[in-house]
Amino acid sequence: MAIYLDHAATTPLRSEVLEAMLPYLTEAYGNASSTHGFGRRARAALDEAHETIASRIGAEAREIVLTSGGTEALNLGLKGAAWAGKAHGHRIVISSVEHHAVGHTVRHLEKFGFEIVELPVDRYGRVDPDNVDAAITDKTVLVAIMLANNEVGTIQPIAEIANRVHAHRGVLLAVDAVQAAPHLEIDVTALGVDLLAMSAHKFEGPKGVGALYLRHGTHILAQQQGGSQERHRRGGTENVAGAVGMATAFGLAVAERAETARRMRRLRERLQKAVLAVDGTELTGHPKDRLPGHLSLIARDTDGTAVAVSLDLHGIAASVGSACTSGSTEVSHVLSAMGYPEEEARGALRLTLGRTTTEAEIDEAAGIIPSVIASMRIGAAAVAADPMGQGVPA
Repeated sequence: MAIYLDHAATTPLRSEVLEAMLPYLTEAYGNASSTHGFGRRARAALDEAHETIASRIGAEAREIVLTSGGTEALNLGLKGAAWAGKAHGHRIVISSVEHHAVGHTVRHLEKFGFEIVELPVDRYGRVDPDNVDAAITDKTVLVAIMLANNEVGTIQPIAEIANRVHAHRGVLLAVDAVQAAPHLEIDVTALGVDLLAMSAHKFEGPKGVGALYLRHGTHILAQQQGGSQERHRRGGTENVAGAVGMATAFGLAVAERAETARRMRRLRERLQKAVLAVDGTELTGHPKDRLPGHLSLIARDTDGTAVAVSLDLHGIAASVGSACTSGSTEVSHVLSAMGYPEEEARGALRLTLGRTTTEAEIDEAAGIIPSVIASMRIGAAAVAADPMGQGVPA
């Protein structure tokens, strides 16, 4: 059987979600800005999507900006808040393990005079709230820390970080919750966040749609002009079918979150026990404060890409890290920030479970993955012993 263990990259579209979307791809195709019946039906669906998404994170519908995905949501939030606050300050603080949707965005802002400060993390990839506090000056406008890491699954102490951030007047906290949204309870008030990004395809919704939570009263400058949609914060004709799909998927994910998390954690621990029994393997990320279905590891003396390719040939879909950097020859910036040397970081492997992962799949994977890793280590050792491939002299 084909076994999909790359749910952190994307998830399958739920049948209920497709069913909810279909009317808005066929007969209910009106533009939500139109005043006729077709448009009013589309507008009603769009408004309901805002309400559904907002209610599941303790927000108001007016605080939700629908986007084309998590990357756009983060770009809109970070750039919009930075430019809106430029008169207050030019300093932006991020962690050293942020997704490139954050890291590359703030580096772009650096070209326009913003100062970027990267905070260190511990061996598990966690940020120390004291370091956040120490990095904030009277010129700081924005702090961006992810809720859960996409590569190693570590969960950050966001509520505590928020307390430190908001002790400084005028500083905003932006949170990448793209990986966390389907797995962790999110209450924007309890977390204390000002901006928060999500992406539908991480919780069995459609690709190409996401959302930015923008706390009421928080000002951003729109980054996409051309219309008054999304309360003048994001111009362009709305993706009604995508919005309906995201709202439906998120509603289902939240309703089933606790039970799904318990089940995924149990299956992940079973797989983890089998894989970490192989010599030279080590769990990366926090051992307890991590996403329930997220297993990331280092297999020393192997090449993670080669292991992933071999697993694919055995019918198992896995990855070496972020899907957004697939094909890059660079070592993971996340593992580097966590203190792993390059030769170890190249042995990274990520196995991520989802709601649809079965016990039978985990049992089969638990038999295949350790043997593949072990064989790759033996092969690497043989090459190291005889790099020219000439064999042992007679």
